[in-house]
Amino acid sequence: MHGTAVAGQDDRDEMGICLEPPQFVTGVARVPAGTGADSRTVVFEQYERHTAWDQPGGLARRSGAGDLDIVIYSARKWASLALAGNPTVLLALFVPDHEVVYRNDTGSELVANAHRFVSRLAADRFLGYLRAQRRAMTGEGPAHTNRPELVAVHGYDTKFAMHALRLGIQGSELLTSGRITLPIPEPHRTYLRAIRRGEIPLTEVIDAIDTAEQQLVKLQSASSLPDEPDRDWVNEWLHRSYVAFWKRCTRLSRG
Repeated sequence: MHGTAVAGQDDRDEMGICLEPPQFVTGVARVPAGTGADSRTVVFEQYERHTAWDQPGGLARRSGAGDLDIVIYSARKWASLALAGNPTVLLALFVPDHEVVYRNDTGSELVANAHRFVSRLAADRFLGYLRAQRRAMTGEGPAHTNRPELVAVHGYDTKFAMHALRLGIQGSELLTSGRITLPIPEPHRTYLRAIRRGEIPLTEVIDAIDTAEQQLVKLQSASSLPDEPDRDWVNEWLHRSYVAFWKRCTRLSRG
């Protein structure tokens, strides 16, 4: 989707948004906490499926080339993250149609109102994600967070480096235009792919990330985006969408 994947090195990530049946919202129904044999249950917020977990190493195995990672958020959970400016979940609003696996009318209405989720709150979130990726890039974050095989070859984790700069580029575009272009436009895309392949020296990469970070800091106060997203519209959309879905569920169960 970003246009920065490197053949033979990347997994596939898919994100979904769902409306839960009423018993999971207005009732006390719960879901299994995970794939283990214990009987713990939790309130449903999201579902995750990683094919890497099926391989030796199980849950500790990191996704790699050819693996599929799926996360499906409750619409309520997704909306709360998007309203706060979460960089990952906001991307769902800007995915090109040809990259969409499935979208119904409710999803189409959501995408058509992407601007209602966008505000200057996103600046802080993009900065937080950028800084976390930058720390992980050189192993400054928690132990074992980077990819030793990349560090051994290039001297730094090129995937974390690419994502750190990507976040700076996309965050600046969002705070300037209110949208994120996917795939990432040129010349940024080619440069990010070069970083991903380890072709850019670490010192130059750090300078580029620092420049992107400084731009985001400026846009925190200079952006023309609203200070807050349109929470009233989002609340109304959630309520209306859930009620309509539950009515359809009722008709199906009776029919």
